[in-house]
Amino acid sequence: MEAGKSVLVIGLCILAKFGETLLSRAEAPVPLVIWHGMGDSCCNPLSMGYIKKMVENKIPGIYVLSLKIGNNMVEDVENSFLLNANKQVDLVCEQLGKDPNLKQGYNSMGFSQGGQFLRTVAQRCPSPPMKNLISIGGQHQGVYGFPRCPGEKTRICDWIREALKLGVYTKTIQEHLVQAEYWHDPIHEEEYRNSSIFLADINQERGINESYKHNLQTLNKFVMVKFLKDTMVDPPESEWFGFYKPGQGKETITLQESSLYSEDRLGLREMDKAGKLVFLATEGDHLQFSEEWFNEKILPFLH
Repeated sequence: MEAGKSVLVIGLCILAKFGETLLSRAEAPVPLVIWHGMGDSCCNPLSMGYIKKMVENKIPGIYVLSLKIGNNMVEDVENSFLLNANKQVDLVCEQLGKDPNLKQGYNSMGFSQGGQFLRTVAQRCPSPPMKNLISIGGQHQGVYGFPRCPGEKTRICDWIREALKLGVYTKTIQEHLVQAEYWHDPIHEEEYRNSSIFLADINQERGINESYKHNLQTLNKFVMVKFLKDTMVDPPESEWFGFYKPGQGKETITLQESSLYSEDRLGLREMDKAGKLVFLATEGDHLQFSEEWFNEKILPFLH
């Protein structure tokens, strides 16, 4: 009889512990993965370090991984300019796959070029699953202009981007300069499609990879933030998947007016109709926003 009671007590303890585990998993906040932008690092206390602490303070118990590409902060900054974007994505996919905290899924938040890099992770690496993707100032249709020098407004800036075209699509530059890998020349679309080793691939410019489309559509929400006075990204419409109208570098079109949308190469039209695309805008220059705005507009997507 005593032995039977002991077995019963042990069984109840096991069930209680199992119940606690399930409860804790159900109540645990969804982990967050952050990817910084050009010239930044994972842990800069004035940028990503600040964002990480802000999220942790607002969502107690959340696991936040701020991605570091390299062995230290110096390498992290250097790699944001010089390490092939495809290689960076491969490294991150491997890191996420090995992180036990992310097995049940995670939200992601990318800043500037980190936005399209995390979008690439969503398309290429479905495990562990990404739930919400938040792109803050990400250049999803690329750029066609030098930072703080909009080519459509001044002749000298237009000359600069014409000069950049001369070498930007060479094999060496494409493989070793990150920003060249999302340079999108609307005047020479064929050269861009044939020579871009990163952006043309993830935007399905050379053919359809059905897994890219399927994987992106598994997101719950794809949030895109555009900065209305952005002087770093040319054109700022790229932050909402818009871009220059093909054949010229002055008039812009929206995502909904583009062939990417009408042909639905990435499944964005279906996502839009399903309410999965969220377009947010804020006043200010590139990546300039208040904590109050972040708490009101972004935080709800991190719970």
